[in-house]
Amino acid sequence: MAECADKILEIARGFQASRILLSGFELGIFQTLGDEKLTSAEVASRINADPRATDRLMNALVVLGLLEKEQERFSNSADACGCLVPGKPGYVGGALGHTINLWDTWSTLTESVKQGTSVFERKGEARADFVRPFIAAMHFNASRSAKVVIPQIDLTGVKRIIDVGGGSGAYSIEFCRANSEIQSVIFDVPDVVPLTQEYAAEAGMSERISTTTGDFTKDELGCDFDLAFLSHVLHSNPPDENADFIKRTWRALKPGGKIVVQEFVVDDSRTSPAGPVFFALNMLVGTTAGDAYTEGEIGKWFTDAGFTGIRRIDLQGTGSTLMTGIKE
Repeated sequence: MAECADKILEIARGFQASRILLSGFELGIFQTLGDEKLTSAEVASRINADPRATDRLMNALVVLGLLEKEQERFSNSADACGCLVPGKPGYVGGALGHTINLWDTWSTLTESVKQGTSVFERKGEARADFVRPFIAAMHFNASRSAKVVIPQIDLTGVKRIIDVGGGSGAYSIEFCRANSEIQSVIFDVPDVVPLTQEYAAEAGMSERISTTTGDFTKDELGCDFDLAFLSHVLHSNPPDENADFIKRTWRALKPGGKIVVQEFVVDDSRTSPAGPVFFALNMLVGTTAGDAYTEGEIGKWFTDAGFTGIRRIDLQGTGSTLMTGIKE
């Protein structure tokens, strides 16, 4: 019984380590330390925070292995130096900024379950304040997974791609790197495409990656594409909208064109894998009617739209699945 209680309490207290990390990041502790060794009082002065409270937080960051402490002076651990200091190649600040937003939405989970939809309200926060860190987080994740995803897709004969909800363009960038003949059009909302253009320019792909704006839940996507890539966009929508979305995607493709959907796919029992199961709750607290979907649900949308040759490809190490189909 004691072992059972300990396990349950460990789960219940799991938020503490997360909050310690996120507060350390929000306060700029890792950035302030950089490559220096400073006392907690020196850090508190630089971040304009209470000295005692800063000391206690920094001691907790030592316990987590993110800081090191020697003779009352603190420094970043190797992990923090590599991932939590701006400018370093492994910097995860964009992802953490998005996680801080998720902290707020997940705090409404109990009420969201009662209501059956997101109840979170962004009071006093401009959308622009949310969009940039969200796209930065998605770019960090997508840039890593794109190197796994793109080799799984047959690009033979593919010259023109529509990347729906392409965000930062991380996947389009990798498509273009994989095949010098590919041109990609990223379809996204008006306040995202300027960020898309920034990322494309940084990657030296401005000549091969273009943007168009619209609402993929209702607008036509264009025409004569060889491949339609839909990465993690279905989960934001209810089933009826996705069914219509896939039909409009079919219309955007040439005969013989291919649809590729990347999603967090749950099994038929909806209890596995753990990542997609938890992600379904992320959609509950963050969207009106989004969800994580099964292979059967996505496959039916494909079939109803007219796609054939439907295949599933599980991507090792990403937690994601590709579903592909052909427009005959």
